Parts: sequence; structure tokens; C-alpha cells
Amino acid sequence: MKDLATTTDAANPLEDTDSVAARAYIAERQRNIREFVRTNPDYYIRQFEKIGASARFTPTFNAMAGLFGPVWFGARGLWSWALPFLVIEALALVQIARGLFGDLAADAMARIASIEGTLDLRRRQLEAAIESGSDRVDAFRRTVDSLEANIGGIRAEAEAMAAEGPTIALTGLALLLIAKLVQSLVANWALEARFSEWLSDRSIRAGMPVSQIVFSAVFMTLIVLVSMVHYSFPGRFALLSDFPTDPAIRLFSIEGVEGFFNWAVLNFEAVFDGITYGIRLMLDALELVFVSTPWIVIASLIVLLTWLTAGVRMAVWSGAFLAYMGLLGFWEKAMTTLALLGTAACLSIAIGIPLGMFAARRPRFYATIQPIMDFMQTMPAFVFMIPVIAFFGTGKPAAVVVTMIFGGTPVVRLTVLGLRGVPESVREAAIAFGANKWYLLTKVDLPLAGPSIRAGINQTIMLSLAMVVVASLIGAKGLGEDVLEALQYANVGQGILAGFAILFCAMILDRIVQGQRR
Repeated sequence: MKDLATTTDAANPLEDTDSVAARAYIAERQRNIREFVRTNPDYYIRQFEKIGASARFTPTFNAMAGLFGPVWFGARGLWSWALPFLVIEALALVQIARGLFGDLAADAMARIASIEGTLDLRRRQLEAAIESGSDRVDAFRRTVDSLEANIGGIRAEAEAMAAEGPTIALTGLALLLIAKLVQSLVANWALEARFSEWLSDRSIRAGMPVSQIVFSAVFMTLIVLVSMVHYSFPGRFALLSDFPTDPAIRLFSIEGVEGFFNWAVLNFEAVFDGITYGIRLMLDALELVFVSTPWIVIASLIVLLTWLTAGVRMAVWSGAFLAYMGLLGFWEKAMTTLALLGTAACLSIAIGIPLGMFAARRPRFYATIQPIMDFMQTMPAFVFMIPVIAFFGTGKPAAVVVTMIFGGTPVVRLTVLGLRGVPESVREAAIAFGANKWYLLTKVDLPLAGPSIRAGINQTIMLSLAMVVVASLIGAKGLGEDVLEALQYANVGQGILAGFAILFCAMILDRIVQGQRR
């Protein structure tokens, strides 16, 4: 018994220590919650304890969040919640305003006014035909009767739409109440998640600063009011429908852009001619290889290369794809397409990989060229074809330049991504063993970044093939010309067959590049 008492007494200090630590943790958490919420802290302490007790979503009711809605979420810094709720509430309030005060029949009445103008003209024509005894009296009478029937149908439609006002308002009210309820239930849960982020990053804004409350309230009130006025009274306020501008601004901008391109063409003609000459030399060389060489030689080399890189099965498929092109008479145009694609892809790769290697270790330089690459990838092809035609004219060299602009950026981005992904520990180990910069680049960085670089090459080739049809608009020839011709004359069969030929070219090149990566 003495031993048991001694053991029990020995365990008590540990229990006391655990309870003290737990109380200290709870006190610290409550202090943090008070510092974070700053308003009504006791309420949020109770709610956060309830939410933190379960890993699942725990609904709690926050009346202030439900009452003020997106304004509350915005003031708390929960903008990822505030904006979706703002859209929903704005939609609900617009429906309420349309149902109660809106001119629901405005569009129908505008159509009636337009038809009445035509009807008045036809009535005068009918009266003149009756007075002159014209044989077109029946035709005019049928036209007048048809227009009157149309007006009657539209007027009935307008009355039906006006009668739907209460239903629309009630629908908006129901949507608003549902949104308010959802906001009340998720508000504390969202705020507790932000509190958890704040514990690890104190730069996150806490509390509800007056400036944020004012900004959130003004911003959201303005959005809702403008939406309600615009949709409730369509066409009533021109400022809400049409952006305030002056046509002279557009004309001045057009003249400025045209002046710049005229200046560039006049002053850099020699540069553009030199680029065109270099592209033409490479393009002619590849066309000599692909088009002039006997088909059996080219087909054998492609099948052999596919076998070496992607295996026997893909080599068989490549042979079948090449047979498809030959049997359907697409061989020469397919080889022309490959020559054009090869020129654009080789130049893109030859420029893109060194540029990516240079930018990988120079963040400022990469930050400078990144917007340019974004422009090249997002600008529609038909837009940058305009300056390309101005600088290089039409024909295959211009098509190569367009293809390079559209497809040249992935190899740069993925080269940078691959080189930046090389572990620093590996590089430091190589440097510790005496590796110089050239050895570090060729034996460490490039081999480890190889899969990413090959993926960039693959993407460049695929995007270049995607430009085959577009480039045919400016004289690229090849398979894209057949697709364009089929589109112009609605020749479904020719277009589909030529499209499959382009697809098979893409699949062959993709398997060659991807096979080596695997």
C-alpha cells in the first residue's frame, strides 16, 4: 500500500504539469483571438473553439455577417468570399428591383415602335394603291395585316412580361435570403481559417479597420446600385451602357500605329530582308531534303528514327501514318508542311534554349522578357500576322515568322523551369569537387533539366503544327492549304482527310520527342 501511494504521488506532478501547459495554451490562444478579431472577442473565442474541435466543416451563426453580407467579408479581408457573395447578392437585388420597379416590357415596346414605323409606311402605300387601282393592293393588305398581327403578338408578350414582375421579385428575394443564410453559417468558419493563417504570418491584416469598412461598403454599394439601375431601366442611362469616349481617340491611335510601322519598314528594310534571306535558305534546304528526296528514303528514315526513340510499336504506327499520306495524295504537301514546321521549330529551339539558359540564372532579365512571351502566346494569330506581312510580305518566310511567334515561347519557359528546378545541393556538391561553370552547365544542369527542356521542345513543335492552317492564309502552302480550300468551298471530305494528315504528322513528331524522354 505504501508503494502504491508513493506511485500515485509520483504521477501527480506530471498531471499538474500537463494541465498547466493546457491552460497556458488556451490562454495564449484566447489572447491571439482577441488580438485578431478585436471586436466582440468573447463571441469569437467560443465560436473558434467549437470550429477547432472538429476537422469537418462546423456551421455557426453570425448575424452580423448575414446582415451586412459581402461588406462584412470584405472588411475582414475575406475577399475570396466577399466577391462571390457580392455577385450573388447583386443578382438577387437586381431581380427584386426589376420585379418591383423595372420596365420589363421595354425591349418589346421598342420592337413595337420600330414595326409601327414600317406599318405606317405600308398603310400609306396601301391607300395609294387603292386610289390608283394597282394590282398590288392585295400584297400591301397582306403586309399590313401581318405587321398588325406581329404588333399584337409582341404587345401580348409585353403584357405577359410585365405580369411576371412579382414572380421575379419573389425569386430575387428568395435568392437573397438564401445567400444571407449561407453567409451567416460560413462566416465564422472562414474567419477561423484566416486566423490560422494569421498565426503563422502576422503580416495578414487583422481586425476591421475603418478604412477597410468604408472601402468595402462604398465599393459594393456602388456595384449593386449601378447594376440595379442598369438592369431595371435598360437604355435609360447611356453612361451605363456605352463607355464615354471620343471617336477621335481611336482615329488618332490608328494613325500613330500606322506611322510607327511605316517608319519601321522604311528604316529597317535591310534587317527584314536579311532575316527573310536566312529563313529562305534554311527552308529551301529542308524542302530539298523532304520534298526532292525519294519518298522511300524519307519514309524509311522516319520509321527508323521512330523505332530508335519510341519503340517498334510506334514505328509500325508511323509507317501506317506515312502510308495514309501517300495513298491519299498528301505526301508532297505533308513534306512541305514538315519542311515549314522544321524551319520554324529549329529556329525557335535554337533561339529559345540559349535564351532560357541565360534567363534561368538572371531573374530580372526573365521578368523583363516574360510579358513579351505572354503577349506572344495570348495575342490572336490573326493580329500579329498584320505586322509580319508589313515587314516580311507574304509567303513561306512570313509563315515561318508567324509560327515562331506563336510556338516559340514554351521552350524558353520550360528551359527556365527545368534549370531552376535543379537541386542546389547537387550544384554545390559539383562545385565542391572543382567543377567549373561549363562543366556545371553541361554535366549537371542540362542533364537534370533535360526532361523539362524536351517537354518544351515538344510543346513548341505541337504549337507550330497548330499554326499550319492559319499560316496557309499568307502563302505557307502544304496541308494547311487543303484545309483552307475545303473550308472555303465546304468540301467536308477533303478537309477531314487533310486534317487527319496534319494530326498524323503531329503524332509522329510527338512520339519521337516523347519517346526519347521516356
